[in-house]
Amino acid sequence: MSQSSTPRHSWIARHRVLTGTGALVALVALGACTGGGGTSGSKDTGAKKPAAAGSSPAAGSPAAGGSPTAGGKTSAKPSEPKKDAKKAAMRGSGTFQVGSDLQPGTYRTTGNKGLGCYWERAKDASGEVESIIANDNVVGTSYVTIEAGDKLFKSNGCNDWETVDLKAVSDAPKTEAAGDGGMFKVGLDLAPGTYKSSGPAAGSAGCYWERAKNAAHDVDSIAANDNPTGPAVVTVSAQDGYFKTTGCANWKKS
Repeated sequence: MSQSSTPRHSWIARHRVLTGTGALVALVALGACTGGGGTSGSKDTGAKKPAAAGSSPAAGSPAAGGSPTAGGKTSAKPSEPKKDAKKAAMRGSGTFQVGSDLQPGTYRTTGNKGLGCYWERAKDASGEVESIIANDNVVGTSYVTIEAGDKLFKSNGCNDWETVDLKAVSDAPKTEAAGDGGMFKVGLDLAPGTYKSSGPAAGSAGCYWERAKNAAHDVDSIAANDNPTGPAVVTVSAQDGYFKTTGCANWKKS
């Protein structure tokens, strides 16, 4: 890359690769030039055992919904609030039509191991590489914003996706980030500040970090990125949307 006075930008290269399932997909190879940036739920199936025919609960018994008190009266047993299980917005594997199978918005998948999770935003259903708007192979967590103009969202081998409230923040976001943790939402998962890593994690193919404006995963969403080969330092801004890291040693706020 030639030297110039203008900022140097990162790039995204798409490659055709054959996955283990024999499907042809486009993987995102993210690179960085120094000096800048620029590239549904489970139901409660627990049935209650019916009472024996002809029987009725005694007044004041637990089955009658009260407890005995002085004078033979019963006091109503306070009901416990129901704990609703968090339902997935969509399954971790499948192809979904935007507008019918799922609505535009930001979604998150967590706890993915290895590189078994692949997702893709597509502009049509041709299945060709040229139809891909953005894609990624996920380790750990990924956030993805599906736009109204997208036609399909494809997910393969991922843990289920849940919807994300973009206004949500944490009173105490973490000040450490797993170096192979994927994406962290700034202000919710990770506090703004300057973070340090010793560089590539042992046995990794390389360390990559990215400050992102949003979760669209296109070139314009990247504020800055790098592939450090040694110790790394990056300042995550409060205005950043996300911090992404793969293949790095853990990050700690300095």
